[in-house]
Amino acid sequence: MLPHEFLFGRDFSEDPYAAYAELRAKGPVHPIDFPRGATAFLVVDHEHGRAALSDPRLSKDTAHSSVPVDGDQFFGGTLLGMDPPDHTRLRALVAKAFTARRTEALRPRVQEITDRLLDAIDGEADLIRALAVPLPVQVICELLGVPAADRDRFREWTAVLTVPAPTREARALRREVALAFNDYLMGVIAERRKDPGEDLISGLIEARDGDAALTEAELLNIVALLLVAGHETTINLIGNGVLALLQAPRQLALLRERPELLPAAIEELLRYDGPVDRASQRVALEDMEIAGTPIPKGAWVHVSLGAAGRDPAAHPAPDELDLTRAPNRHVAFGHGPHFCLGAPLARLEGQVAIGSLLERFPDLALAVPAAELRHHRAGSIVRGLVALPVRV
Repeated sequence: MLPHEFLFGRDFSEDPYAAYAELRAKGPVHPIDFPRGATAFLVVDHEHGRAALSDPRLSKDTAHSSVPVDGDQFFGGTLLGMDPPDHTRLRALVAKAFTARRTEALRPRVQEITDRLLDAIDGEADLIRALAVPLPVQVICELLGVPAADRDRFREWTAVLTVPAPTREARALRREVALAFNDYLMGVIAERRKDPGEDLISGLIEARDGDAALTEAELLNIVALLLVAGHETTINLIGNGVLALLQAPRQLALLRERPELLPAAIEELLRYDGPVDRASQRVALEDMEIAGTPIPKGAWVHVSLGAAGRDPAAHPAPDELDLTRAPNRHVAFGHGPHFCLGAPLARLEGQVAIGSLLERFPDLALAVPAAELRHHRAGSIVRGLVALPVRV
């Protein structure tokens, strides 16, 4: 059995793909002690990982776990912790407000924010702080109708909420942060009820499914999830993507020569080093098998999206960045009923940010050796750089 520490080591944090390749060579499914004390399995191939993401026998509600675990004070109450029919109903309501048309209408504003941020870069800069963080934070805040001036608080809260809490102290901090975040959002929602606008929160307040509207708790949980997921993953898409390009000079040159490849490039960057390492938890509702491995009722199943993206059975030469790769069947945004609602927005922001950056700065380069770069704490389901110093 893989120890709990497998996902928390510094070496794994810096290069999980080598560890996943070793596991995949032994088989697609491996028992793991995570969370501690629970029967759990890690899926590291594309075929069975993709299937598990849409398998109705795997519940998102940890209440079905055979071993009591601390409830998640944040994600457990959101769409990430729900099954049909509640998940189906709430997702449909969110989709009414979070439309493709609303997303595409943001393109000029995303470009405007990006241009302003790039104007401020001169000489050397940390691209995470200068572009990758403020762009998606400002966009999601404007979309939701939340003050972007509070973005530093969002980042602090998110840093706690997206990392597992293995100790009593960590769980206490997570509860404290979740309560503070929810209290903050309750105030914003109350303001939108008094003074509705064109923002997404106002749209969610007005959303209806027949005669049913979102309850206060449902509305709060959806807004909280959108705010966290709506910026954290895009930050990592931009940071991881730019680093991947800088480390593949031929592919970078190709993209500069053929900017029409940008949409395909974003898909390849998502596959190659995506913003989410593992999908959020699933729990078996019945005795079942995955790739011949018995999965007992109540067991946890963790699907590695990053490992699926580097599976040679699905992606030839998976460790090579190929911006012309086609088809590109990555699962960076998940698959099935829980496919990321914000995928169109993340793609839009990635295209605008990375495309504009490369156009503006033809001599863009790392300002430090790549070996000095560090990723955020291992164990988090998201994967992103702490900083990305560049020279322009």
